[in-house]
Parts: sequence; structure tokens; C-alpha cells
Amino acid sequence: MQGATLVSGNTTRYLAEIRRFPMLQADEECLLAKRWREHGDRNAAHKLVTSHLRLAAKLAMGYRGYGLPVSELISEGNIGLMQASKRFDPDKGFRFATYAMWWIKAAIQEYILRSWSVVKIGTTANQKKLFFNLRKAKSRISALEEGDLRPDQVKLIAKRVGVSEQDVVEMNRRLAGDVSLNLQMRDDGDSEEWQDWVADESSDQESRLAESEEWETRRKALGKALLVLSERERRIFEARRLVDESATLQELAAEFTISDSLNLRRRGRICAIQRQSEQERARAWERVWSITGRQYAERDRQADISRSDRSGDCER
Repeated sequence: MQGATLVSGNTTRYLAEIRRFPMLQADEECLLAKRWREHGDRNAAHKLVTSHLRLAAKLAMGYRGYGLPVSELISEGNIGLMQASKRFDPDKGFRFATYAMWWIKAAIQEYILRSWSVVKIGTTANQKKLFFNLRKAKSRISALEEGDLRPDQVKLIAKRVGVSEQDVVEMNRRLAGDVSLNLQMRDDGDSEEWQDWVADESSDQESRLAESEEWETRRKALGKALLVLSERERRIFEARRLVDESATLQELAAEFTISDSLNLRRRGRICAIQRQSEQERARAWERVWSITGRQYAERDRQADISRSDRSGDCER
């Protein structure tokens, strides 16, 4: 629209230009809104919007403290104004300015959240509320010093704004601004950058490759050890040693239809199978030691033994 195109020019000139558009009376405003809503009259929409450009500019001026160009804030406010004109229903009984104000503020706030920081903020309703109210809340309790808030200040602000204390702490730190990792730690020219002290806690490529090869070797060794067992013995060994929730001897006896009278005698057989399987597994570990190194294999073997101790009720 004509008024919106002037935003790209000098802001002072634009503010002077929009004063030329006359204010509307309530009945005239209602008539224009109906012509636009019911008949798609663009001239009516243009007159309705341009008469409220001063409202968008006034609301945009209230967000100057966020360090963004005023012309951009006004442009975003005008976008919200035009969105309001598309949805305004004059039959609801209220003025267009009352309705458009919320759309203008929403458009400006969304622009500020997108542009204020390179890190996305204000992704939740509580974060948005804090972003636009934290400074005001801090000034009311005279918390004007830099850095983190005191615990009593955090608690008071959280209660007044209606958010959690953790949200207050996090947003206060975000409002301190973005800091580049390429900044030098000291003012002298030979100082290191902050990024030089950022540690990468993930494992390197060589360690990941070694672990992958180790696990593959262990898997093959265990598979070979299981081949010497019968199907029944393998099932018992897997149920007792290779699952998170080990089966009890009573459960295995029920699975293999062992009666109570035979339970005690078969219990010894099951334990014998376990001991035989563990011997095969021990020999498999010896083969793993020779390939992957004794240190890693011994570590995992001890964990394997500890797991066996937790799951078994056979005496060694």
C-alpha cells in the first residue's frame, strides 16, 4: 500500500507523511470494513489501513530499546496492521484500532525474536513473556546490575511474571547478548580465542573405530562359543546370561516341562550347562584378548562376570 512503501525512506519523513491520512469516525470505519470484507473493495481497505498507520508507528516506537532499526519495526507493525484488516469483523461491536493493536504488537514481537539474536529464543509462551517483560520486572525491583540475578530476585520475578525460576535465570543470561567464540581472551594481539578452550567431549574417530572392531570381534567369538552347545543348552545359557532380565531356574524348569520331583535333579544339570557355557565363554574371551588387547577385554569380562553374579542362583 502507499503508506507502507514510504517505510524504506527516512523515518522522520515517513512519520510526517502518515499524518496526512485522516482519522476515521466510527460509522465511516464500519462502512469501509464491510465494503472490504463483503465485497473485496481494495480502495476501502487502503483507506482503512492508512488511517491507522500512526497507530502502528506509535506501537513500534515502544520497542526501540531492542537495538533494531525503527524503520524495520514500523514495517513489521504495518504488516500486522494489514493482517488485522483481513480478519476484522465490524459486527463484533468494537473499533478497528482495538482489534489491530494486538496484531501489530504480535508482528513486531515476532520480528524482534527472529532478529535480536543469532540463537533462536522465545520458542515457548513463557519465554516470549519473559523476553518482553524481564527488563521491566528487573527495573521494578532495582535489579539493574549486570550478571546473574540473586536467588531472592529470581524468586520474586518468577512469581510476578508467572514462570519458573529456571526460565528467569536462562532468559536473563540470554538477554546479556551473543558472544563470539572468535573473540580473544585478552586484549593483547597474541591472545588465544575462546573457541580454543572449547573441549570436544565426544570420542575421536580412532576410538570409535577401535570400539566398533572390538564389538564385532566379541560378537563373533561369542557366536563360536555357542556353536558347541546343543539347542537346549543354548536356550538355557541365553535365558540365564544373554538377556537383561535373566530367567530363574524355576521358569526354565517350567519351560522344559520339568516336574517338581525332577526339579532338584535337573537344577544341577542346568547349573552344569551354565558352567560349561561359561568355560566356553572364558576361552572366547582369551581369543578376544589376543586380538583387541587385554585391557579392553578384561574390563568387559569383569562386567560380564558381575552380570552373571546378579542373575544366577547356582553355586560356583
